[in-house]
Amino acid sequence: MRDFIANFFFGGSCFVCRGAAQTLLCAACESELPRLAGALCPRCALPSPSAAVCGRCLADPPGYDATTTVFAYEFPADALVHALKFRGELALAGFLGKSLSEKTSEKVDRVIPVPLSTKRLRERGYNQAVEIARHVLPGKLDVDLCVREKDSTPQMQLPWDERQRNVRGAFRCRRPLVGATVAVVDDVMTTGATLDELARTLKRAGASRVVNWVVARTLPPS
Repeated sequence: MRDFIANFFFGGSCFVCRGAAQTLLCAACESELPRLAGALCPRCALPSPSAAVCGRCLADPPGYDATTTVFAYEFPADALVHALKFRGELALAGFLGKSLSEKTSEKVDRVIPVPLSTKRLRERGYNQAVEIARHVLPGKLDVDLCVREKDSTPQMQLPWDERQRNVRGAFRCRRPLVGATVAVVDDVMTTGATLDELARTLKRAGASRVVNWVVARTLPPS
């Protein structure tokens, strides 16, 4: 089904290089996708020796308990995410969501996309996290449980050290989550501030465990 949708929308051409392709990407571009591998911190998915919990997560534990991600936020993965998020290329959600689903194995009770504010949703017309989550674990998807009440400045426009403050108090849960394991789906994780705040909100509502399922992770400079 994913291949049929890709051919229908992209006419047999690679989304990245526009060369001939049987699926969304030609073999060459798919091979260039920056799939994350190697030793990563199980909590924040940044490089960590022996895949141990990193020093940052030990010193200042985030609200979430684990992070699963597929790609480094680098070309051509960043081009796919950007096209979905800002250019309305909704057909890309299937490719990104299925790529994410292939890496997720933990059993969860709910899957919650990071919500947009009413104003941002009205401007964009869709929530890219929702569109991705539809292809990850649709039977557990709950798009109405958590809302974003604070229409804060987009995180990408702020310095890293201001992002945590920018999203403080931004989310609210509409129903209790007593003892639930919750997976939060998003397109990109940079500082983790948004995911941290949402995880803390979910735990205040009673969730016992919150894990991030993220398409792409921004890595620190080499």
